[in-house]
Amino acid sequence: MSMRVGDESGRARAESNDAGLAPSALVPSPRGGEWRRALRAFRRHKVAMVGLTFLVFIFLACFVGARFAPSPTEQALLEPTHGPSWDHWFGTDELSRDELSRVLHGGQVTLKLAIGVAILTTVIGVLIGAFAGFYRGWIDELLMRFTDLWIALPALPFLAVAVSIGTVDLGPLGSLDLGGPLGMTILLSLLLWGSIARVVRGATLSLREREFVDAARTIGSTNRRIIWRHVLPNCLGPITVNATLVVAEAILVESTLSFLGFGIQPPTPSWGNLLTYAISNIEDTWWLVVFPGAVIFLTVLAVNFVGDGLRDALDPRRQVRG
Repeated sequence: MSMRVGDESGRARAESNDAGLAPSALVPSPRGGEWRRALRAFRRHKVAMVGLTFLVFIFLACFVGARFAPSPTEQALLEPTHGPSWDHWFGTDELSRDELSRVLHGGQVTLKLAIGVAILTTVIGVLIGAFAGFYRGWIDELLMRFTDLWIALPALPFLAVAVSIGTVDLGPLGSLDLGGPLGMTILLSLLLWGSIARVVRGATLSLREREFVDAARTIGSTNRRIIWRHVLPNCLGPITVNATLVVAEAILVESTLSFLGFGIQPPTPSWGNLLTYAISNIEDTWWLVVFPGAVIFLTVLAVNFVGDGLRDALDPRRQVRG
């Protein structure tokens, strides 16, 4: 029995490392005073604070500043493909539309999509990983082999084929445009849940053998109550870190797919499709590539910085050393 527990704990640590987490992230996540220590540790992480500051700025710019910017479809007819100026900080595109306004409004679409993907992938991954790790046996084998198969699915070809289908009739629920923001959110969520499932499964394998779980069984708690009240709250650290990484991954995948012409289609702006029509004439209209590309790069970098800070802050070993 002890040999089997040790083997499964080793597999749990290996799966957490596959997803970019340190083995120490599998210990129970902070509660009470531990949360306060984690918050102080995060504040001391200078790079993470820089990333968080930039993310706050970009969210305010896209969701508040965009209200004061011109419409992304408004045309300044006398200024087509005009470079950066005091009137148009990011220049104008081939249809005389203000590029800064399009970047801000496109950011609304891309950031909403990324956050939606992070939420949906977390829900799917947590459910599958928790049940697989807690019940083990044939349930674990079935769910994990399905997860491995899903992770092995080539992302871009799958998304390109799915988006090319176009609109799907959902009966009484209406229709769903797979190339629209909602359709892309669902597709990316179905594609990216695997890593979170593996991390939660590994953490659950370790936690189910802890004394507090045995105590809950002793007093008659059901398996469902143990999972929701004892196991999952102690997985919040790994889950939070992976959710931030999914945000960055969703931004990159959406931008790549839209750039290739399979993602969100005009006239709805997104950071990815802003680059689609600019790259062919980059020498003459460099600002149409540089500014959206820089925003994508800096946002993804900031999300990764915040993820690194959360990983370190929620790592109890680092808290002890601090």
